[in-house]
Amino acid sequence: MVQVKALLAKPWIWSFVGAFLVWIAAVAFTRGHGGGGMIIAALSLAVFMVIVGIGQMFVITLGPGNVDLSLPANIGLASAVAMKVMDGNDSMVAIGLLAALACGFAIGAANYLLIWALRIPPIIATLSAAFIIQSIDISYGRGLQIKPPPGFADFANLRYFGIPVLAMLAVLLAIAAGIVLNRTVYGRSVLAIGQNLRAARLAGVKVQRTSFLTYALAGTLGGIDGALLAAYFRGANVDIGNEYLLASIAVVVIGGTSVAGGKANVPGVWGAALFLVLLLTMLNTFGVSVGIRLVLTGLIIVGVITAAGGPKAER
Repeated sequence: MVQVKALLAKPWIWSFVGAFLVWIAAVAFTRGHGGGGMIIAALSLAVFMVIVGIGQMFVITLGPGNVDLSLPANIGLASAVAMKVMDGNDSMVAIGLLAALACGFAIGAANYLLIWALRIPPIIATLSAAFIIQSIDISYGRGLQIKPPPGFADFANLRYFGIPVLAMLAVLLAIAAGIVLNRTVYGRSVLAIGQNLRAARLAGVKVQRTSFLTYALAGTLGGIDGALLAAYFRGANVDIGNEYLLASIAVVVIGGTSVAGGKANVPGVWGAALFLVLLLTMLNTFGVSVGIRLVLTGLIIVGVITAAGGPKAER
């Protein structure tokens, strides 16, 4: 009983509870048909939310006002760059992935340089960067009809014992993120900055360097996400990352990370991603129209964020 109470006290557990309840509702509506397939499909689509969500989590953990709104544009441009470099050739996959990573890293680094050099809030800097990136993406990627290399596309859709391989890799990424956050100097510096910026600076934490690395990390994960999305959906698209603006923030906060900074929950990112994907699946199963689906999704997200967003860190 004590162990159960301790588990329920963890903010991230409620994202998994929400995902389970949504799945039960969808299965009940379909009278038990397609429950297993729904979970596999949810795992396949949740991967992309998890990847960008982890990057966004690190940024938000830096404290109030820190957020990366350039991720959708970043994903779109990186997908175009990766597909252009690969040019449909399996032998160029590694170079294409490196190009996507480099593109994402450059965008993340530029975001922080804007924040640092112009002394403007991150939300303004990254939103401004998003418009610039989107303009570049439109001129570079519009009309791009290059499909991913067949081997790369097959890998992005590969399943092992019925479980998507990308989901397995995303689990490993989440584990690595948890280790970095809690077991390394960099991760502890991120938490310290989010808990109290002035105290962290007085304690000798290299605030500027840590913040730079955090925005660069978020950008890099956005870049690799773009390449994987293009492979999964078998083609790059200017708008391929649009849905990940709200999703990347929602999975972080629904997962139990404090919007006030200084407290992150890596497992919750997975639970929240599954919750959002299963929620959309359930609404589609119920035959809800697009307009009503968007309204209901927004209301549910706001409700869950209010209930499970976790306590705010004291400043």
